[in-house]
Amino acid sequence: MKDVWLIKSRKRRIEQGHPWVFRNEIEKITGDPATGDVVQVKNHQGHFLAQGFYHEASQIAVRVVTYSEKEKVDDRFLREKMKQAWQYRKRVLRHTASCRAIYGEADGLPGLVVDKYEQVAVVQILSAAMDKRKEAIVKAIVDVLGVKAVYERSDAPVRQLEGLELSSGCLYGECPSSVTIKENGLQLEVNLVEGQKTGHFFDQRENRAAIAPFVRFSTEEKPRPDQHYDEQKAHLAAESTRVGATVLDCFSHTGAFAMHALMYGAAHVTLVDSSEVALSQAKINAELNGYLDRASFEVVNAFDYLRQAEQEKQQFDVVILDPPAFAKHKKAVDQALKGYKEINLRGLKLVKDGGFLVTASCSSPVTRQEWLEVIHDAAMDAHKLLRMIEYRSAGKDHPQLLGMPENDYLKFAIFEVKSRG
Repeated sequence: MKDVWLIKSRKRRIEQGHPWVFRNEIEKITGDPATGDVVQVKNHQGHFLAQGFYHEASQIAVRVVTYSEKEKVDDRFLREKMKQAWQYRKRVLRHTASCRAIYGEADGLPGLVVDKYEQVAVVQILSAAMDKRKEAIVKAIVDVLGVKAVYERSDAPVRQLEGLELSSGCLYGECPSSVTIKENGLQLEVNLVEGQKTGHFFDQRENRAAIAPFVRFSTEEKPRPDQHYDEQKAHLAAESTRVGATVLDCFSHTGAFAMHALMYGAAHVTLVDSSEVALSQAKINAELNGYLDRASFEVVNAFDYLRQAEQEKQQFDVVILDPPAFAKHKKAVDQALKGYKEINLRGLKLVKDGGFLVTASCSSPVTRQEWLEVIHDAAMDAHKLLRMIEYRSAGKDHPQLLGMPENDYLKFAIFEVKSRG
């Protein structure tokens, strides 16, 4: 047997459901395992805790795949795990044509991410053990998800921590460079080859739908008490005499939040992003949905735009802030919090009295409490009073292991903004 024995003084994270064993938690290793081998994890007394994949070059020495001593971890095991993950998506999602199908540790498949875009699956392999099983993984993806093509986007720098090279390309079938998906009634074109991560951020899908009631009316409008919100008719101008909100969407990327705002009735959306490539894709999405006449695009650093807009005393009914991760490790948290304070302070100053701030953070090392505190600090400095309308996390296709804080990375909130005094 190949066993990994843990030190007595460690924290009981494995027992609490955390699926990683760090190298500094190990007392001894027996059986001379190689990278990718299945090992048994035992406590200092020799009691069995879990089975997992061993990684010789990584600080994450073992990634747990099962807490059963009897299960045989082989290709059939991986396929069954994938089948269970897919059955879960079919249970909790209204539509599974495009979604996150496999979410690594949360689905018992550590180091493996699979996003499904209609008939194409995009796979991201982040651990050496999964990389060694790539052929079996691709076969299982085709069999379980029923897709016609599999494209690899294993180009995340974290692979280098596992001693792996970056890799991308078509693994099965005929892989298109882009796919048009449907999300909450919208058409969105996704660039599978050059887009960030796997091409699209499914984790915000449900949060994008949550902005609907806040963008339909401007702050000047006074809806009748019986004028209930109807999502199916919100985009029809003939339904009412609504004016619609003016919206600023910073860090807009390919425009997913902006397109939702326009579909739900916004009068105009200004999209801001430093990437010309991303905004070009956003224009394609605006044209696909017939919204080009209600959208403007600014290729500029969002921090610079926010400062300039404040100087020009611009005002919007709704400001959306969905930045990339400001912190990817704990050492970067302090600097990240300064960044979140800055953008939320500037954003709050641009919201009309009675308007809404829609803000997010995808920095895993930044806790919910830390993030909310800097928003509160920003509101005090901006002389604003905030009323939290919604707080949300990632969507249902991104389930969270309760014992793994790293899963709780996405923080999303909608605030009503009032001037103080």
